[in-house]
Amino acid sequence: MPKKQIWLLSSLMGSLLLAGCSLAPQYEPAKIVIPLQFKEASAIPEDENWKIAQPSDVASRGEWWNLFNDAQLNALEQQAITGNQNIKAIAANVQASRALKSAAQAERMPSIGMGFGPTRQRASPASQGLDANAATSAQTLWRAQANVSYELDLFGRIASSVNAATADVQQQDALYHSALLTLQADVAQTYFQIRQFDTEQGIYERMIKLLTESRDLMQTRFKNGAVSEMDVSRAQTELSTAQTSLFTIERQRANSEHALAVLLGKTPAEFNLAQQSLTQNTLQVPSGLPSSLLERRPDIAAAERAMAADNARIGIARAAFFPRLSLTGALGYESSTLGDLAQWSSRTFLLGPVAGTILSLPLFDGGQRKAGVVQARAAYEESIANYRQTVLNAFREVENGLSDQRILDQQISAQAQALIASRNANKLSHLRYRVGVISYLDVIDSDRTLLKQEQLAAQLQGSRMIANVNLIRALGGGWSIQTTQNSS
Repeated sequence: MPKKQIWLLSSLMGSLLLAGCSLAPQYEPAKIVIPLQFKEASAIPEDENWKIAQPSDVASRGEWWNLFNDAQLNALEQQAITGNQNIKAIAANVQASRALKSAAQAERMPSIGMGFGPTRQRASPASQGLDANAATSAQTLWRAQANVSYELDLFGRIASSVNAATADVQQQDALYHSALLTLQADVAQTYFQIRQFDTEQGIYERMIKLLTESRDLMQTRFKNGAVSEMDVSRAQTELSTAQTSLFTIERQRANSEHALAVLLGKTPAEFNLAQQSLTQNTLQVPSGLPSSLLERRPDIAAAERAMAADNARIGIARAAFFPRLSLTGALGYESSTLGDLAQWSSRTFLLGPVAGTILSLPLFDGGQRKAGVVQARAAYEESIANYRQTVLNAFREVENGLSDQRILDQQISAQAQALIASRNANKLSHLRYRVGVISYLDVIDSDRTLLKQEQLAAQLQGSRMIANVNLIRALGGGWSIQTTQNSS
């Protein structure tokens, strides 16, 4: 056998022995520093009636909103899950990524097709075993045949493509659950914001009623000469100011209600939420261990899967430097006339490509493949940085949620004392005014102080509820109440 043929055969056999080897680096998730416990965790007592669920990154986060014992909120959450358009769009992305994975897996299988039609060709003298100067004539050939092609995965290009596509699917799944958790939190927060506005609206409505009575009283006393016109003007000013503030709250509530409608997948015109005061809730959400945060937060899982996909794409880029071996063939019928095409004597087969080569090896491309590897490595380094930043942001959000719980509880406790004192002072100021000890200006100042204290109390309660939702979202959802109750 000639040396050239021996070299080609050795190269081919060597390539076959290497078939299926992957050139992608061994994947290991990026290392990160995880604290033993959250900074704020020790400052907040754990609630024994709560337990931390352990969903994986793509598992259901649980109907955690049931913990707030609000039937209206429960119904809104279910409507949002089924009606939100952003969630449907992300679900479509998941389906698209799964289709891409199926397409990548299909490269592992042979491709089979059928064809029929004529060709016009003239064979070379050498292919017919004739002398170099022998004349050959052109002829028309009719063919009806099945074609088969199959690429041997010599250096893991196909395997790396499947690995990258698989990681992409897992990333899209995690992004879907992350978006779903965010939607659920947005619905709860918007709902509690509306309830806070409802509470403030009720406070102002009660205050406006009292201010209207005071204004009318001032007008009557002015007619009787008991007070000056200035007292009437001051009473009217306080009433108008309170009415203006009420309109501001109503505008903010309307905007929040419109936003909630869109979260539910509805137009604002077809959604109305009846007014209802905010129900006080003293839930204490436990933090758990920082290490479990990496398993619970779907956005962290999505960032980690992006790393895995980019790592696999390095293997795809590296494989471009090595040969590609494609096995092709055809089996069917071939005849110079259409009438003889179905004859048994017209059967034929072909091994090897009709055009091109079986084994292809790029030799020079001006650095294109090298640039592809550099680009793949850079994308992998970027995904590592994004993963670590996602983890850092997750720890920050949890710490923020824990500190919000702690500080808001202290604020609510202090505000409760201030509100009691303000109500007592307001009652005394009205009594002293009636007996003529103080002026009406002192009464107005007392009413204004009480209004601010009641409004601040409502705002703190609303912020506390929203902080609960924020912390649950930051911890990855999946909370429930212990079914066992302590014996009395």
